[in-house]
Amino acid sequence: MEFRQAQAVCIPSIYLHMTAATMQVSQQDFEKAQEQVKLLKKDPGNETKLKLYALFKQATEGPCNSPKPGILDFVKKAKWDAWNSLGNLSQDNARQKYTELVSSLVSAESADPKTDASPEESRHGDYETVLVTTKNSITKIMFNRPEKKNAINHKMYREIMKALEEAGKDDSTIAVITGNGDYYSSGNDLNNFANIQPSEMEKMAKDGAVLLKEFVGHFIDFPKPLIAVVNGPAVGICVTLLGLCDIVYASDRATFHSPFSELGQSPEGCSSYLFPKIMGLAKANEILLFNKKLTAAEACAWGLVTEVFPDSTFQKEVWARLEAYASLPKNSLAVSKQLLRSMEKEKLHAVNSKECEVLQERTSSGPIARSEVI
Repeated sequence: MEFRQAQAVCIPSIYLHMTAATMQVSQQDFEKAQEQVKLLKKDPGNETKLKLYALFKQATEGPCNSPKPGILDFVKKAKWDAWNSLGNLSQDNARQKYTELVSSLVSAESADPKTDASPEESRHGDYETVLVTTKNSITKIMFNRPEKKNAINHKMYREIMKALEEAGKDDSTIAVITGNGDYYSSGNDLNNFANIQPSEMEKMAKDGAVLLKEFVGHFIDFPKPLIAVVNGPAVGICVTLLGLCDIVYASDRATFHSPFSELGQSPEGCSSYLFPKIMGLAKANEILLFNKKLTAAEACAWGLVTEVFPDSTFQKEVWARLEAYASLPKNSLAVSKQLLRSMEKEKLHAVNSKECEVLQERTSSGPIARSEVI
């Protein structure tokens, strides 16, 4: 019997690691594709979204393993059918197909001349008292009178309304209001009430009430998520309007002060209705009747502020979060916002009308006692 000498088989080390390396690259590409999906600006359509869902489930869990939904559960059944249709497709192949599909969507979007490849900030013109910019599907309305602590004069009232009208119609997903400089806003500019002759007081009060009613009405009717980024002290109207914002983020150096009784005036911005609802009547009374100034932490504990951030990281943390929000489906956010607001929109307009009526009576009785600026 012949014995054939066994020969050692030499396998280059590169081949020993090829499979593992290929899988690792594939997994990295898969994870990258998941991030790219979130950045797509255009809705790829239901058919493509179902395919992406099915491939993702197949890649992460394998063949369909969940019970078939009822025939009337249309959404879940569509997802189940899409996943089940992949049969025994391997998880590696599903990852590959998912990555390729996302790549094709990204490439198609990049090739579209209507789509910005790099989201540069675009600045809206024709404003003097505010800066209005759009970037990453966010329209930012920034109070821009830092030398006056962003006090709101008549022109600024009108420009904020114009900016809200434009932001409600543009391609942005959310809108943000913030202040330039150390202050968010110091409230009404004292010059709004300066040099008013006694004979002009009644007309000034009436015109002011009309302007305020329209101004607050723009916040009530704004159709998209509206987020306040309170970068510093806030006074008066800029505090009361926070109840009409959908989210309020504040720096830990922000304060909140509505000194109505000190000024001989009365609440506005629907605060007479919203503040008791948000924080309870007793706490609302401290703010609206007795001029209590809140720290950011107190405002958060009382429900007026959503979250407080350290001033040193405020801008970085907040804007990263806002950009994530802006990547969510625009129409879904708008419809949901409008649904939530619709429950009380009529009530809010009625409250706004009543508050402006009372303010007109109060203002007609005499000039503003002092500036709102702190």
